[in-house]
Amino acid sequence: MDSSSFSSAYDPKGEGDAGELHVLAVDDSVVERLFLERMLKDSEYKVTTAENGVRALEYLGLLGDAGEGAQNKTDLKVNLIITDYCMPGMTGYELLKKIKEISYLKEIPVVIMSSENIPTRIEKCLEEGAEEFMLKPIQQSDVKRLRCHVKSLNQPSPGRLCLGR
Repeated sequence: MDSSSFSSAYDPKGEGDAGELHVLAVDDSVVERLFLERMLKDSEYKVTTAENGVRALEYLGLLGDAGEGAQNKTDLKVNLIITDYCMPGMTGYELLKKIKEISYLKEIPVVIMSSENIPTRIEKCLEEGAEEFMLKPIQQSDVKRLRCHVKSLNQPSPGRLCLGR
């Protein structure tokens, strides 16, 4: 796998619980990807970016050496995946479906974002297992809200509500 395909950035002041949260951000727009990465870093997330769904699957070990993927990626520490819906080649919805089909990845929360507010699309993504569907442009309050989805894996609390803007 070509390491130049991914951008990984980590703000060292985010040690402890907040600093350990790792987000895979997927967006085909360079500007949107850099904007999202900056907001996530400002909220003390470790961030890895991918420019499309295929690159995200490569990072997660689902493409390439398919036979070795599950064994080698059990140590992969991604706490949340946030992906654009509209991307060439593979939509965010298709990426979501592939992630939810893999046993060692299906518990990772996936958030879909889009600039288009299409109720049937939103409903379809949520039914397929997306934690949330966010409308672009993403706000800092949206990024802060992501933390409740991540923590729900480690500290389940039934009925937890993520309040938005």
